[in-house]
Amino acid sequence: MERHFFFSACALLLLAASTASPARIVEHKFYVQNLTVNKLCNTQIITAVNGRLPGPTIRVQEGDTLLVHVFNKSPYNLSIHWHGVFQRLSGWADGPSMITQCPIRPGCKYIYKFTIIDQEGTLWWHAHVSFLRATVYGALIIRPRGGHSYPFPMPYKEVPILLGEWWNTNVFDVEKLAVATGAAPNLSIAYTINGWPGDLYPCSENQMYKLKLLQGRTYLLRIINAALNHELFFKIANHKLTVVSIDARYTQPYVTNVVVTAPGQTVDVLLTADQPVGSYYMAATAYASADGVLFDNTTTRGVLAYDGAPSSTTPLMPVLPDFNDTPTAHKFYSNLTGLVGGPHWEPVPLKVDHEMLVTIGLGLEPCPANTSCKGPKLSASMNNVSFVRPTSLSMLQAFFFNVNGVYTTDFPIKPTIEFDYTNASINNNIPMLFAPKGTKVTKVKFNSTVEIIFQNTAILGVENHPMHLHGFDFHVLAQGFGNYNLAIDRKKHNFINPQMRNTIAVPAGGWAVTRFTANNPGVWVLHCHLDMHLPLGLATAFVVENGPTPETTLPPPPVDLPQC
Repeated sequence: MERHFFFSACALLLLAASTASPARIVEHKFYVQNLTVNKLCNTQIITAVNGRLPGPTIRVQEGDTLLVHVFNKSPYNLSIHWHGVFQRLSGWADGPSMITQCPIRPGCKYIYKFTIIDQEGTLWWHAHVSFLRATVYGALIIRPRGGHSYPFPMPYKEVPILLGEWWNTNVFDVEKLAVATGAAPNLSIAYTINGWPGDLYPCSENQMYKLKLLQGRTYLLRIINAALNHELFFKIANHKLTVVSIDARYTQPYVTNVVVTAPGQTVDVLLTADQPVGSYYMAATAYASADGVLFDNTTTRGVLAYDGAPSSTTPLMPVLPDFNDTPTAHKFYSNLTGLVGGPHWEPVPLKVDHEMLVTIGLGLEPCPANTSCKGPKLSASMNNVSFVRPTSLSMLQAFFFNVNGVYTTDFPIKPTIEFDYTNASINNNIPMLFAPKGTKVTKVKFNSTVEIIFQNTAILGVENHPMHLHGFDFHVLAQGFGNYNLAIDRKKHNFINPQMRNTIAVPAGGWAVTRFTANNPGVWVLHCHLDMHLPLGLATAFVVENGPTPETTLPPPPVDLPQC
């Protein structure tokens, strides 16, 4: 039997001796249409893929080319984002509506085609239009190429664990109402594990995810936070979890009894069934960092049942952290480190070409005339610019065809208004509250290095913002609380073994330092993954110029690219 060990300096890349298998073409068909479901004492219509919630799990190997035929049979405009996939020279397949493509209209189709390059682990896919990703999502699992092994012990079984949110109403209308009224969106009424709410909710005693375990075996749980607007604590009663990967990046093994995930993030953990035969609850509940802001304060749970456990056994329940336990969340987020020398490890680029200090937070904007909005409505901004998506042409088409007037390349490299960012008493400052709107981006040369210091603000309250960068992973050099201080906080930067991610949960009332190499031409959006914050304007984009060769130049769009 092939043996597997944790990665070490004395055993660099324990790869199987067999010749790597050739890359494959993996093909799927997604039929997106409305579906009637019964959950939480309610019959309602949702939009789903292939009649399933979550949607299909896609399994590929590193190096494979993936073709997904998306047939939009729903009544809504639609696009699919392959969250975390680099999309090297395939930016036309990235998926964010009006950034890299116009949406797929009802009754139309589009083929997403891309190759998985230099990535292994757990990613996922989801709708990138409106709140549709509440029910249009699924796992994307990337295994090592044939002949290559994991840098950790081979698990007995791999299990996707997708954490979601549930509304007893049409989610499309949830966002529509929030935009119309200018208020925060209605709260979800439940969380889910693999689509099931669990027995703490009404009419849900038999709607609970169950996983059978064999005592002594080790399982790889691929945890995905697919919730729209909540970070989540995840815990299993009486069991330790060993983190081995985050956002499809291998980590130094980190043992914990609780996992914290922000929307968009993935965490791979090893779970060993080393407890007495019985049943144990897994549970997830909100980490709500914003003081005084309403949130879904419920708990979803599923059951891990050891083989041989009597069906009458009452499962043990884990003790979950308090909803506002920021120390526990920060400990988890900040203790993760990269697996130096492991598969696809990248050292930190030391030379920086573009340094940016970017404030992120909420604000207000005047209500448009002749609307149901009363008083100022919610808005959001980065560096005091509230992002507006184009309406007639995607930004990537404008980039490729040199069309002017779709975006401007004057996104500020530092806040246009400097202030005491985390001081909540400045909420009455009108210029900071009402940020101007625009489609402003940062233009960078191919292969340049960008450092972004994300600075949270206290305008309208502090909260943890999960910032997601399309097309790249970044090194997380440091994170902390308060205002970033260059003289003091630069000393905290980790240049040796920092974690790498595509989504960073910027601490509530704090900051995070990230760095990435812009080695992929195209237009790549950077936005908050709390779903309501994107339409409010908490976004910007990077325009990466073509490189000097055909291999570093964005190819033309596919012939079936949706048109506006």
